[in-house]
Amino acid sequence: MKASELDAVRDHLASRGQEPGPVEVGAALRSLGLLVSDSVVRHAVTTLRRDSTGAGPLEPLLQLPGVTDVLVNAPDQVFVDQGNGLELAPIEFADDQQVRRLAMRMAASVGRRLDDGSPFVDARLPDGVRVHAVLGCVAETGTCLSLRVPNRRRMTLADWVIRGSMTTHGADLLAGLVAQRRAFLVSGGTGSGKTTLLAALLSLVPPTERIVIAEDSRELHPDHPHCLRLEARPPNAEGSGAITLTDLVRQALRMRPDRLVVGEVRGAEIVDLLSALNTGHEGGCGTVHANSAADVPARLEALGALGGLSRQALHAQLGAALEVVVHVRRRADGSRWLEEMRLVAVDEASGRCRTVPAFRFDPDDATQLGPGAAELTRLAGQ
Repeated sequence: MKASELDAVRDHLASRGQEPGPVEVGAALRSLGLLVSDSVVRHAVTTLRRDSTGAGPLEPLLQLPGVTDVLVNAPDQVFVDQGNGLELAPIEFADDQQVRRLAMRMAASVGRRLDDGSPFVDARLPDGVRVHAVLGCVAETGTCLSLRVPNRRRMTLADWVIRGSMTTHGADLLAGLVAQRRAFLVSGGTGSGKTTLLAALLSLVPPTERIVIAEDSRELHPDHPHCLRLEARPPNAEGSGAITLTDLVRQALRMRPDRLVVGEVRGAEIVDLLSALNTGHEGGCGTVHANSAADVPARLEALGALGGLSRQALHAQLGAALEVVVHVRRRADGSRWLEEMRLVAVDEASGRCRTVPAFRFDPDDATQLGPGAAELTRLAGQ
C-alpha cells in the first residue's frame, strides 16, 4: 500500500474522529475508492496503529538490548547506538512528512508545541525516553529526531568494574568519597556515562539519608529508598509557567536534603549549588559537560557568569565547596571509561581554582599517580 494512500486513509479517519480499527479502515478504503482486501486492511491497521502510538516506526529500535540512542537525520537516515557507536538502522520513513508527523505527535503527547513557529522541542516522554526534535525549516535534511533511551537497568559500581569501565581501585576510591560525604562533580562529554555513574554512586548513600535531586530532564534513577526528584519545566505556548533549575535548587534547600544533587550543572544554578555546599550541605554532587577534568574550573567560571557571579567570587566559592572532579570518557568503540580523578585546589598567588592530578586510569597500562594521589586517598578514607 502506497504512502499516499495511507495518508488519505489517515486523514479520512481523523476528519471523523475514528480510531484505525479493521471496520473503520475498511470503510475508509471503500469511501476513497481504494482496493479492499483482508491483507490490505490488516496492513493498513497495523501501520496506522504503529504510527499513532509510542515512537511509531522507531519503536522496535527502542526495544533493542543495550540501545542508548536512536537518531533520525533524514527519512532514509536512521541510526541506532547499542553501545558500539552509531550504526545505520534497517528502517526508513516514506518522506519527511512522516517524520514530521511523528515528531509533532510525540511533542503533543507531553503537552509541548512543535510547529514552524516553534520549530524545536526537548522533552521527556512518559516512558522516560528523552526526545529532541528539529523541524525541516531549521534543519537542511528535513525533520531531525534524537531519542535518548534511559538505562533500563540500574548499574552499580560493581557492574562498571565487571564491564571493564573502571578498575577495582577506582571503584573503591569513589565509594569512599560517597561514604566520607565529599563534594564532587562527574565531568565528561555527551554520552560518556556521567549520569549512569552518578546514579550508581548515589545508590551507595546510606538509606537513612535523604537525597533531593534537581534536574532539567529527569534521568537519574538511583537505587535509594529516600530520594526526591524535581524536574524543571519549560514555558508554555504563552511564554509563562517556566520552572528553572535555579528555582528547583532553591526549593530543594528547603526540603531538608542530606545530599543535594544537580543532575547536570549547565547554567546559573551553579551559584545556588555552590552557596548550598558552603553552608553545611555536605556530600553534594552533580555532573557537568567538560572535555577534561582540567577544564572544569573554566567551565564553571563561564556558568557562574550566567548567574552574575564574578570570576573572583566564583573561584572563592568553588575552592571552599568542591573537593574532587571525576572524569569519564567514551572511547572509540563506544564503551565508557573512568579516566581520571582530580582534586580541586586554590592557587595562593592568583586565588583561582585549578585541578590537581591524583589518579589517571589507563585501560592498557598501570594507574598513573599524580601529586594529589595521597590527599585524595585520605579524602576517601583509605
